[in-house]
Amino acid sequence: MAAIDKSLYEKFLITSVDGSKSVELSEGVVSFNYNEDVYSPMITAMVVVANTGNTVEGDDGKLQSVYNGLPLRGGEKMEIKIAGNSVDNNGLDFNDLYVGSITNVLVDSQRESFTLNLISREAITNETVRVGKRFPSSQKISDSVEDICKNYLSSDKLYDVDETQNPYGFIGNMRKPFTVLTMLASKSVPGTVSGKDATAGYFFFETQQGYRFKSIDSLIRNEPFSEKYVYSPGIIDTDDTTKDFKILEFTTSRNQNLLENLERGAYCSHRQYMNPLTFQYTPSTQTIFKTEDYTGKIENLGAEPDIILPRLGANDNRTLSSVPSRYVTGILDIGTTDSSVSIEGNADPAKIHSQSMMRYNTLFTQVLTMTIPLNTNLKAGDIISCDFPRIDVEKRKEPDEIQSGLYMIKKLTHFFNSKGSYTKCQLCRDTNGRRSKWLKIL
Repeated sequence: MAAIDKSLYEKFLITSVDGSKSVELSEGVVSFNYNEDVYSPMITAMVVVANTGNTVEGDDGKLQSVYNGLPLRGGEKMEIKIAGNSVDNNGLDFNDLYVGSITNVLVDSQRESFTLNLISREAITNETVRVGKRFPSSQKISDSVEDICKNYLSSDKLYDVDETQNPYGFIGNMRKPFTVLTMLASKSVPGTVSGKDATAGYFFFETQQGYRFKSIDSLIRNEPFSEKYVYSPGIIDTDDTTKDFKILEFTTSRNQNLLENLERGAYCSHRQYMNPLTFQYTPSTQTIFKTEDYTGKIENLGAEPDIILPRLGANDNRTLSSVPSRYVTGILDIGTTDSSVSIEGNADPAKIHSQSMMRYNTLFTQVLTMTIPLNTNLKAGDIISCDFPRIDVEKRKEPDEIQSGLYMIKKLTHFFNSKGSYTKCQLCRDTNGRRSKWLKIL
């Protein structure tokens, strides 16, 4: 079998909120979509069901539709198992997804259809609890993340955490756990890596395996997926041994945006903060933040960046990186008012804010979306290698060296329906071209 072939639905078991009734929906499943995103703290899924009705015994002993007999009202638990359709695909297996909403409901005397929008259990818990305690200034952010996941989300699914070098004291202020965890991600600095600077910027997100709290630095340094994906439109040749790793279609949705980068202060920004303890402002020598100061000092997915920007004017030799295009003012976030708070090195809150914004902005320098045969081994945050065609009048088959290379999976969706199985990936990277060497976490 090929990865693109139809997959086998082994289990789509839905259980009522009170646990008294369960219904197997496998035969009525029209389609199933599963989603991961590095910007989302929860996985989501969508099941479209068409049923002939009269499958659930109601309280009166008569058979009723699933919608009325279960009944479907939100909060039901679903167990899903989809078999792998090739040697390299392990399929999907979930036992803790819950119905967040029911849409597109059609119920009559002959049939019923509806769409179940599924979320992870922690997404429900997140709406019912608040983080209110004080976290000490001596505690590393990564330890605080583990504390919140365990004691507020009641989750044991946090399996991949990059230790942070910077401590951070704060008060929860009765915010939702996901809100706090996302805030902490933007303030986190990973441990120093030999040969390159450690820069602020993390993601907190969920995959099939569980929750991950990962720095952008470490994601970029990960070794790519073992197989390279190559663009090959048209009908897949079943005798082709590389058919499972073909790019069926792709579109480039973003490739540089000068005005947007200027609005964000991606090249140069002026950042001034007031210390609420001393009422002093950031020293003038530290107010200008330039991305070019980090060129060659941090790792990239593509080639080393060669930033060439327009001059400010015909008679002005300065470039767009020479003057700030965005001015940011605010109160310095020093966490809790603890006398032991350090603002040295990478623990400087103003520097952390500037670094993380740079990392988040530059990561999406180039964005494209591609559709490939199903690959359930891929997950959000993975690095993959892709070859895309070069526009060539001689119709040679050499790849485009500017667009080809390594990308990070920002978002992925696994599609299952009666026609086949696909994976759609939104890819991003910070520079064009191919990276000159493989990198591993040291």
